[in-house]
Amino acid sequence: MAVVIDTSSENEALCLPDACQTHPAITDYERGEIVCGGCGYVLTQNMLDMSHESNMFSQEDYLKTARTGPATSLRMYDRGLYTMIGSDKDSSGNALSNKTKYEFNRLRTWDQRSKSRSNATLGKALTKLHGMKAKLNIPENVAEHAAYIYRKAVAAKLTRGRTMPSLLAASLYAACRENNIPRTLNDVVEAGNVEKKNVSRDLRTIIKKLDLNLNQYDTASFITKISNNLNFKEKTKRDAFNILRRCEDKMITAGKHPMAQAAASLYIACLLNEEKTSQRKIAEEAGISDVTVRNRITLIKKTLKLV
Repeated sequence: MAVVIDTSSENEALCLPDACQTHPAITDYERGEIVCGGCGYVLTQNMLDMSHESNMFSQEDYLKTARTGPATSLRMYDRGLYTMIGSDKDSSGNALSNKTKYEFNRLRTWDQRSKSRSNATLGKALTKLHGMKAKLNIPENVAEHAAYIYRKAVAAKLTRGRTMPSLLAASLYAACRENNIPRTLNDVVEAGNVEKKNVSRDLRTIIKKLDLNLNQYDTASFITKISNNLNFKEKTKRDAFNILRRCEDKMITAGKHPMAQAAASLYIACLLNEEKTSQRKIAEEAGISDVTVRNRITLIKKTLKLV
């Protein structure tokens, strides 16, 4: 029996008035009890095991020592609570008899047949979501939220007349918008290998049917994204933030494309810091036309009176 003697006054105070107050309390972790060391009175029973798992540095150590499995996830079609029927060996490693093998083969067959068609389709969709997450470098919580939106769309029967990749891309873009992750619709379309018009249509449907409230992207996050991809200097980035702030004070950013505003602010900052670049290069990185960037640059220069 594993016991620990606790001499703290807190556990001593738990004893009854007529119990021995001079003996320490004893903690029995195997039975989950705390007893008085003098009279044996049970002070606490059915304790929760709050001890930590032992250190694990490999998958083999984890399988040997862990008492719990991984957390459930919406990005798995069965949320990680799957049924797995092992090989034709028992727990000791001995081969099963022919009769037992036949029974387990039948169990595997019926386990496969019992899975509904919707689970198979959902599994393919969430597998594709994992691939899009890897291509776009999306955080885990955003991918989890995208899976949640897609499951709600499936439950609302929005899959009728729509393709799975398009609806999945729309769900991922909506999750990025809600979590302020700077990914444009073009980025999601390219990662999902779908047509942009279909994703835009499905996005409008999801917003309407699921009553989503998607806020506009923070333009500053696009400045960081473009400048990091083009390896601009830190001073250029700070000047672009300053130009963006002045544009917001002048109220000329309302209703404008955030990516175009970020690209224009960054190009003007490059001119002020004599950093060589071109409007076309920034426009291609931002995924918009150079004409749009040029129009935004003209308006910013005229409003802020920049040379």
